[in-house]
Amino acid sequence: MTENDTLEISRRRLLGTVGAAGAAGLVIGAAGGVGVTTAGSDGGTTDGAGADGTPALTTVGSTEVMFHGKHQAGITTPSQSRGHLIAFDLAPGAGRKEAVALMRRWSVTAEAMMAGRAPDGDTGIALDAGPSSLSVTFGFGRTFFDRTGLTPRRPTALDPLPAFSADALDARRSEGDLWVQIGADDALVAFHALRALQKDAGDAARVRWQMNGFNRSAGATAKPMTARNLMGQIDGTGNPKVTDPDFDRRIFVPAGTGGATDWMAGGSYAVVRRIRMLLDDWEKLPVDRQEKVIGRRKSDGAPLSGGSETTELDLNKLGPDGKTVIPDNAHSRISAPEQNGGAAMLRRPFSFHDGIAPDGTPDAGLLFVCWQADPLRGFVPVQRKLDRGDALSSFIRHESSGLFAVPGGPAEGEYVGQRLLES
Repeated sequence: MTENDTLEISRRRLLGTVGAAGAAGLVIGAAGGVGVTTAGSDGGTTDGAGADGTPALTTVGSTEVMFHGKHQAGITTPSQSRGHLIAFDLAPGAGRKEAVALMRRWSVTAEAMMAGRAPDGDTGIALDAGPSSLSVTFGFGRTFFDRTGLTPRRPTALDPLPAFSADALDARRSEGDLWVQIGADDALVAFHALRALQKDAGDAARVRWQMNGFNRSAGATAKPMTARNLMGQIDGTGNPKVTDPDFDRRIFVPAGTGGATDWMAGGSYAVVRRIRMLLDDWEKLPVDRQEKVIGRRKSDGAPLSGGSETTELDLNKLGPDGKTVIPDNAHSRISAPEQNGGAAMLRRPFSFHDGIAPDGTPDAGLLFVCWQADPLRGFVPVQRKLDRGDALSSFIRHESSGLFAVPGGPAEGEYVGQRLLES
């Protein structure tokens, strides 16, 4: 028995048998194609010991996200506590042949690791852990199509984003031929996947940039709650829900469109922005001023017009002074779908903190990732509106940007991007 066999069996013992995973059940998201399995080694529970005497995984460690499906994982998957965003450029001389081999390798590795299995040549970093909700998502940048001779199949939705007045973009940390999003509820599991995929790139691709993020850990609050960002604000209240009747239409590319971009059926477009928060300036504001900038109460995320976090904004409500209680330049007002012709996007960010900048301020903020069926109808109109008068703009800085086409999920036996690369 090889060392790799030993590592894989050890992880499998923690995950339990296939029968135990089946007994735990499969939950399919309303958007379709995103499954979550709880694989307790004692037949579906996550307490005590398994049939072979090994300790069962906790709930956090046992949760598995499905690799195959209508959509790729990491889009409607519940936000994880750790994340890595990485862009690669194909190496000089590499083209479509090398891209096919790379996507095959990456898909094999991602499928194994999302199921809690050790990949070939495993380092043992996450030997004692289960899958921990690991998800790996792959996307293609605009330049990928030039490098692989597939320019005729490049979607118009990948046209460059317009410039915005508040941008201070670093080209070295923007765009890229290939993009990978990794999320997990355990930091070692997330890093394990990062290292494996970086090694898989071999001579075919080189890292262009990498960003590391985090969210609140599972179980850190008494009940499930919308996460807060580093400004202390509840962030994501207005996100589309998978139960919305128009969710798929807004977030995923429909099937049956035909033509050169039919390979994007079931896929989505990711806009990725590194947004620096000017926390020293923000924290000088009293809470009531912060709330007016956002248009929501800081304590519970409720709109200033009243109610609870999930109460619809009353954009016409007036205060005793005759002015709207949600200011005209409040972030929540300007970004509201009804203020932008119904434009909507699914925001799924991570926070980041990369230490202290040379000027002594925190290099911290939001790794903003949003998903939509068409960025020209999702991100762009909302950002244009924000660019013209959002009160929050004085406290943030967009420092990098990327736009990536994320194809639909692979069917059994397929690798991600196969419908594009082998067409």
